[in-house]
Amino acid sequence: MKRRVSKSLLEWKSSSRRMPLIINGARQVGKTYIVEQFGGEYYESVLYLNMEIETTFCKFLETELSPKKIIQYLEATLLQEIVPGKTLIFIDEIQACERALTSLKYFCEQMPEHHIIAAGSLLGVAINREKYSFPVGKVNEINMFPLDFEEFLWAMNMEKLAEEIKSHYASNEAMPEALHEVALDMYQKYFIVGGMPAAVTTFIETESYLKIQPVQNEILNEYIADMAKYADPATSIKIRACYNSIPAQLAKENAKFQYKVVQRGGTATIFGEAIEWLILAGIALKCQRLEHGYIPINAYADLINFKLYMADIGILTLRSKIPLQTILSPIEVDNTFLGAMTENYIAQVFVTKGYDLMYWQSDGKAEVDFVLQIDGAVIPIEVKKGTRNRSKSLGVFVEKYKSPYSIRISKKNFGFENGIKSVPLYAAFCI
Repeated sequence: MKRRVSKSLLEWKSSSRRMPLIINGARQVGKTYIVEQFGGEYYESVLYLNMEIETTFCKFLETELSPKKIIQYLEATLLQEIVPGKTLIFIDEIQACERALTSLKYFCEQMPEHHIIAAGSLLGVAINREKYSFPVGKVNEINMFPLDFEEFLWAMNMEKLAEEIKSHYASNEAMPEALHEVALDMYQKYFIVGGMPAAVTTFIETESYLKIQPVQNEILNEYIADMAKYADPATSIKIRACYNSIPAQLAKENAKFQYKVVQRGGTATIFGEAIEWLILAGIALKCQRLEHGYIPINAYADLINFKLYMADIGILTLRSKIPLQTILSPIEVDNTFLGAMTENYIAQVFVTKGYDLMYWQSDGKAEVDFVLQIDGAVIPIEVKKGTRNRSKSLGVFVEKYKSPYSIRISKKNFGFENGIKSVPLYAAFCI
């Protein structure tokens, strides 16, 4: 399965300033698969260590952090020669062993010729909870996410369609209507399947929406198991309650996260840690309210008010139990929750692109779904689930903060009119 991160791995391998690499990401986004594929293609051998099961090695690290002695130990116990530049050392689930994380610092300082990649599903949680000493400045880092829509098209053997979409985004010229409809159809498929590699693979093999659901449920169960494993019992219950409340939060007219929806009398004091856990684990996305549309927008974030989205639209579709025919219907239905789900999809797109999620609200009268800082300009973005897309909020924002243009994402074709760039839902990855 082709992933965009492969290019980053190749750049890391050939870099003259290469340090041990950490790949962060939620469970089941494909970290292990992509590293093993990369190692098999670009190295003579791969030495694989899973720190959740390599308990003996973890005990060895408790008394020894010398890179030279670590290499000697691994060669002797695994009967595999480790050759700098030719052997890739892959440390998986590194969050399970704090000393393995610490050892990366010494490999950077004392034996930088060795090529080491570490991956962690809950590394952020472990560092935050256990107060791990992170090797700041001694490692490279990459964040990995579920497949975005372009990667989904690659997996579906539709690379040419992806290229057409990018070309029309750049030119603002409408796609031929037949191609536009094909792209919308693929978008609807992605809306249900999502970007978790196991779900995408199952869909490619079976072409069945029903057969991907057990796969998605299994991923959900792994998330829940992690909540119990990497949090104390009381916090674990709060984490699950917050995560389970996300569909209900999005269903409200005002999608701002409200603690009382989780539990009557709920407050930030009670649930703040649980929400932080979900974000650090990479299974929830936080979109903060923006007080003003000035540069830099991060400086004007309201730290109290926010929205919470799920990190994968397919998991949200499953979790919400929305009828699939509502998503697949060619008739535009008046479904508020479908609109909120569409926002969730766009949030996932922007996080994958490296944007900070921000929305803007003006005295409760106008709301802009997302605000991005692009090429030194503040750009308001409105998201619509269908083709009906009249709204005054974009105009209010543009007039107030003098944005050079705005973006409207909907089922409409490409275009540019009255200072509004029209982007089809399937082309959001181009922004």
